[in-house]
Amino acid sequence: MDWSAKQYVKFEDERTRPARDLLAAVPTRDPRRVVDLGCGPGNTTELLLQTFPKAEILGLDSSPDMITNARARLRSITFEVADLTTWRPDPAAPVDIIYSNAVLQWVQGHEAIMPRLLGLLPEGGSLAIQMPDNLGEPSHVAMREAARQGPWAARLAAADGARTPLGAPAWYYGLLTSHARRVDVWRTVYHHPLDGVDGIVEWFKGSGLRPYLAALEPAERDAYLDVYRALITPHYPAAPDGKVLLAFPRLFIVATR
Repeated sequence: MDWSAKQYVKFEDERTRPARDLLAAVPTRDPRRVVDLGCGPGNTTELLLQTFPKAEILGLDSSPDMITNARARLRSITFEVADLTTWRPDPAAPVDIIYSNAVLQWVQGHEAIMPRLLGLLPEGGSLAIQMPDNLGEPSHVAMREAARQGPWAARLAAADGARTPLGAPAWYYGLLTSHARRVDVWRTVYHHPLDGVDGIVEWFKGSGLRPYLAALEPAERDAYLDVYRALITPHYPAAPDGKVLLAFPRLFIVATR
C-alpha cells in the first residue's frame, strides 16, 4: 500500500504551514542547490522554489505515487524515487540546504542519519528537519488501542513500530551540536480546526493510520476505523461552531555548519 498523494493533500494548507515555519528559520541564503528530502506531492518543493527561485532544486521521495504527483505539479523540477537513508549528493554538485519536512519520523536510527546528512553539507549549509511529535496524543494512542481490540491484533502488532519515537529537544541538540556551528531546536503545538472526528480520521488516513490500514484487508479497514473513531470521540469535543481542534505537536531542528 503506497502513500496516497490524493489523500495527503486533502489538508495541504494545514500540512504546509509548519513547512513554512521551518523554512523561515533556515539561515542559509542564496543556496546553489537545495534538496527536498521526502518531498511528498511537491507542496514543500513548491515552497522551496518560491523562496529560492535561482537555486537548483531536487525532490526525493520513497513513494512512486508521491513522485508522480510532484512531477505533474512542478514540471520544471527534477524529482526522483530514492532511499532517503542512503542518498548522497553528487560530489561535483554540492548541496547547500537539505530540507526534510515530516519525513524522518518514519526512519529509524536518528543518531546516525542526522549527523550523516549534516556531514554532506559544505560550510554554511543547513539541515532543516520537522517531525510530528504526536505519538502520545489521543489521536495516536487510539490507533494502538484499536489495533489491539479486534481480530486483526496479531497482524497489526508490527504497525506500532512504524513510527520512530522522538527524543527530547535536548537530545537532538546534543546529537548535532558537535557537528554544527549553530543548532536551533524548538517544539510547536498547532491546533487545527477540523470537521468533527471524521475530519481527524481523514487527516490521519493520509499519514499516521497508513501502517494499520495497509496491513488490513479492504473489508476490515472500515471496521478498524469504526473502533478508532469511537476511541477518539471523547477526546475531541465539538466547539460551538461544530469543529473539533486537533492538537498537533511538531519538533523542529535547523543545524548549520
